[in-house]
Amino acid sequence: MWQTLLVALMSAIKFEYAAQRKLRERNKFWYRVAHWPLWIFVFFLAPGPLTFQLFATGPSQGNMTWLAIVMVLTGIAGRFGQLPGCEAKPYILRFDEDRPNPYYRRICYSFAWGAAITFASLNLAGLVVAVFTGKWVLKQIYDFGYLPVYGTVVLLGLIGFMPRVKRSTRGEGHERRYFYGTVWAVTVAQTVLLVLWKALPKNPTTDIVKLVVYVTVLAVMGWCAHLGLLHRTRPILPGEDMVAD
Repeated sequence: MWQTLLVALMSAIKFEYAAQRKLRERNKFWYRVAHWPLWIFVFFLAPGPLTFQLFATGPSQGNMTWLAIVMVLTGIAGRFGQLPGCEAKPYILRFDEDRPNPYYRRICYSFAWGAAITFASLNLAGLVVAVFTGKWVLKQIYDFGYLPVYGTVVLLGLIGFMPRVKRSTRGEGHERRYFYGTVWAVTVAQTVLLVLWKALPKNPTTDIVKLVVYVTVLAVMGWCAHLGLLHRTRPILPGEDMVAD
């Protein structure tokens, strides 16, 4: 029974062959520019407690100063092709090629993993505590838990224990889907949670609603990514040339 179910699930996953993907020799100017805000966002989120204050009480001088620093540094890196997607031409052209993964890619994706996993897990922890204790201690959770969680995830990325940050690009055809699936799930769930946070009053009933909706959105988006229904979440099977986004 379980084998039959597994086969059915695998057959439902949408995939692509590398040879069917359009080979892109150079990245267009607007393609490169469009990736810059993504990395501004990733590094802007790095000081978690400061970002928490932004969403809780609005922008501060610290937020604006940090944003300016991030924009300048990422702008320089992007100009010289040292941000993923901002390169003059794609770095990865073959799915199964054992090619060294550049340090800038490993660093950028490590910080992206840190942001996605840390914010999602700490917000989940805050919701669980609120439901079971009736107290909101999310600020304290960010103050004391953000750096250990974020630092651990980034460190795991830098030493190559996360998808898209390994020393080789050989697994890119599958690793990219884990990354984008996580981004889809966390981004949508966080957005929904923010709307609920602003729209609903704080009481035991709405706390349960927020937790159930948040977990449900994470699960549904994760399942859609697993099936390859979301953009850039389809596995790329061996073939000829490809361009990794």
